[in-house]
Amino acid sequence: MIKRRYTRTIKVGNVPIGSDAPVSVQSMTNTVTEDAASTVRQIKDLESYNCGIVRVAVNTPEAAESLKDIVRQVNVPIVADIHFDHRLALASLAAGVKGLRINPGNIGDKKKVKEVANACKDSGVPIRIGVNSGSLEKGALEKNGGDFAAAMVESGLKHIKLLEDESFYDIKISLKSTDVLTTVRGYELLAEKVDYPFHIGITEAGTAFSGAIKSGVGLGILLYKGLGDTLRVSLSDDPVMEVIAGYNILRDLGLRRGGVQLISCPTCGRAEVDIVNMAREFERVSARIKSDIKVAIMGCVVNGPGESMHADVGIAGGRGKSVLFSKGKIIGKYDKKEILQALINEVENITGEKINLSQLKNKKLKIRS
Repeated sequence: MIKRRYTRTIKVGNVPIGSDAPVSVQSMTNTVTEDAASTVRQIKDLESYNCGIVRVAVNTPEAAESLKDIVRQVNVPIVADIHFDHRLALASLAAGVKGLRINPGNIGDKKKVKEVANACKDSGVPIRIGVNSGSLEKGALEKNGGDFAAAMVESGLKHIKLLEDESFYDIKISLKSTDVLTTVRGYELLAEKVDYPFHIGITEAGTAFSGAIKSGVGLGILLYKGLGDTLRVSLSDDPVMEVIAGYNILRDLGLRRGGVQLISCPTCGRAEVDIVNMAREFERVSARIKSDIKVAIMGCVVNGPGESMHADVGIAGGRGKSVLFSKGKIIGKYDKKEILQALINEVENITGEKINLSQLKNKKLKIRS
């Protein structure tokens, strides 16, 4: 059993973060924040996949102004991502965001840091300090002998001290690198020095395929060590895919329950049905299911019946007809054109949740280029 690292607890809106709270999955919009309608549409999509926290880029006064409309129309806590201009942080707080992502060292002098810290205190809003290996302060890497992990820790501690000097302690911190082992070592080093909760991720991880693998390895190691209180799977893809990947990682480590646990065979020459496309299509349309359910999609009569019998719902492919299992019992035989719909119908019957076959279709969003 995984033993979580003890941390102090903070709250981002109604989401508790820290050792006594479940690990939260978050994502970030890739729309132009000034376009409130498009941004709200994407946030609501993320909400429907149970995303716990959503971060938005705020790099112009117009983006900060747009937050008023965005926050009013969504239910998930919104975190404003701020760099360099403390006035954008103040405007975002006035708009009603529930968190800030800033680095105190790059928003101005001590007076400006104090102004933001005091405004956060008044609003009950925490700050996430985000340190990335690609944007370390000048000289930090050389000072630490080229050790990126040590340099990130030093940078993070400097930013923390700026807030602590203002008696501000509602802090969460992240140390992200594109390299898995550098990221892991950075969090290990920092865990020895502070008790603030950690937001974990492998930054700029890659596409939905390579990025999910890299993130699964890195986040899996960190979570197994008990290091991690919120996470983001950073992918060059639809933000929804980040949320789906994040929940799969947590579920496979036993840190979250709920959603579809899909078991599907890798296929071989024995397969009697098109498992690859069937499993891919079912995974696509069932991603919003919140109930805890195990589904098996198997291609032949060797392993198929056993796996399907032990799942809540399962298919065992056969020549001409495939068998559908529910709660360990055969409930029907279907041809290849009918079996996927029959599976979906039974999942809906067991969970009481409707599967929308248009889920995860591409959406026409204005994407920042």
